[in-house]
Amino acid sequence: MSNFSVAAARAALLHPEYGWKTTHFWGPVANWGIVAAAALDMSTKGPEVISLPMTATMTIYSGLFMLFAWRVQPRNYLLFACHGFNEAAQLVQLKRGIEYQNELEAQGKPRTSNFSVLGYGAVVATAIGAGLSGGRIQSAALSANMPAPVTNFLKHPAGPFTIHFWAPSFKWMLSVSNIVDFDRPVENISTTQQLALTATGFIWSRYSMVINPVNYNLFAVNCSLAVTGSYQLARKIKSQMGSSETAPAAAK
Repeated sequence: MSNFSVAAARAALLHPEYGWKTTHFWGPVANWGIVAAAALDMSTKGPEVISLPMTATMTIYSGLFMLFAWRVQPRNYLLFACHGFNEAAQLVQLKRGIEYQNELEAQGKPRTSNFSVLGYGAVVATAIGAGLSGGRIQSAALSANMPAPVTNFLKHPAGPFTIHFWAPSFKWMLSVSNIVDFDRPVENISTTQQLALTATGFIWSRYSMVINPVNYNLFAVNCSLAVTGSYQLARKIKSQMGSSETAPAAAK
């Protein structure tokens, strides 16, 4: 049994289509960095570093990408598992963040990160509803008499009635959440989270071009994520460099 398991693991690791030498392997591995970042922040940092817009977005993002990992070819179990763990980690972080913001409000202090429970619930309900009724809506739309370019777009394997469209489309919210946090105090930015997001953006911009179907929407959103994550990291590095320069001057 152990020999079989080792042989199977070795065969999977060396597989020419999705083994360790391919982007099908390193794309999901990069996403594990997001899980590791959440676990590290949970164990070593206080809830003040939690961005509620980003964390709430990640809970929905991982739910969608679990389905994406199941539908994409080749089917990606590593990616599916990664987003399953990330879903759990981000829900814990979301709970911590909401409790911290409520404590600030109870103490008469201003909130440092805003979050709408109703808005979050509406987005979750919309995502579930679209997933359950996408096929019926597509059939109704295709039965209408429309120009060929529109029909071809609606029938595309990564078209608007597939998870290949909606998972990347929702991932744009990660970049939007980063942009919302551009004015957030630098000390409240999670370096580990931004490192993971930036690495994911760079690696997935390549992954999006080698999967079936090729996903240009996924390519564009990951380029955007790489840029916004890099900007947040640059803010953090600049702040830390400034702090290290002012410390010796203050000592004098």
